[in-house]
Amino acid sequence: MAKNIYVLGGSKHIGYHASVRLLAAGCNVVFLLRNPTVFDDDATIQEHIKNGTAHLVKGDALIKEDIQSGWDEAHKYGPIDTVLFSLVGKFSLRMGIIPQPLDICTRALLNVLSTYPTQQSPQPKLIFHSSVGMTKKTRTAVPVLLKPMYSWLLIGPHADKKASERLIAHVSNKPWDATDFGEPTEEYLPAGWKETPGFPVLKRFLIVRPAMLTDGECLADKQKPGKDGKVKPAYRVSEEELGGYTISRQDVGHFDAEVILDSKRWEEVEGKALNVGY
Repeated sequence: MAKNIYVLGGSKHIGYHASVRLLAAGCNVVFLLRNPTVFDDDATIQEHIKNGTAHLVKGDALIKEDIQSGWDEAHKYGPIDTVLFSLVGKFSLRMGIIPQPLDICTRALLNVLSTYPTQQSPQPKLIFHSSVGMTKKTRTAVPVLLKPMYSWLLIGPHADKKASERLIAHVSNKPWDATDFGEPTEEYLPAGWKETPGFPVLKRFLIVRPAMLTDGECLADKQKPGKDGKVKPAYRVSEEELGGYTISRQDVGHFDAEVILDSKRWEEVEGKALNVGY
């Protein structure tokens, strides 16, 4: 049976690149989109819409009922294998890079988790895109030339990502290092958020923390076997800090698709927070 994927943030960037790979592999993909016309001139997505494997749902991830509409549409095509969360907001450069709205990822993830299909077995997997260098401890591994960006420009987006990771830690019963990560303020998680109805006991999840993202090509597609017949990985993946500069959005999409499509690979990464970079 083809895998059934629910994608938030698939109109561009990592979510788009991962989705195209999943569609090419024969998966069914349901996109929740504020503007479904975004794919009107996209020949690749249009071909999959015609063959019935790509489905567009108009909705806003900040509206709980719209998130539920996406789940409902995805359920039409069988059990949901994965929800791929790759949402990003618009940004303002005032006082650093500030997402608009400030809590876009956390609020949308709260909607996703409070509507999670808890009766489905096995439960859908969740892949959430976060970031490296979000705390003082992790920023020590960031290359020197990038430290100002991680220490100042990205404070806003990182606060949102940290709050989202706090939310995942809560519903998965994972320990939370409040000393290093801190606790989110009510700007990101409202008072009483832990008692939100509908939360699952999340067992199948992966947090992906990419290095600085670029619009570069997918290096993984260009790798060739060496003299020993082995293919050297195009990028590094580790629970430990990598200290790398960048990674392309296309290569992160490659990684996402790999762990979704390969059940053995998923077993290796389930329940972890992984850094990905060159």
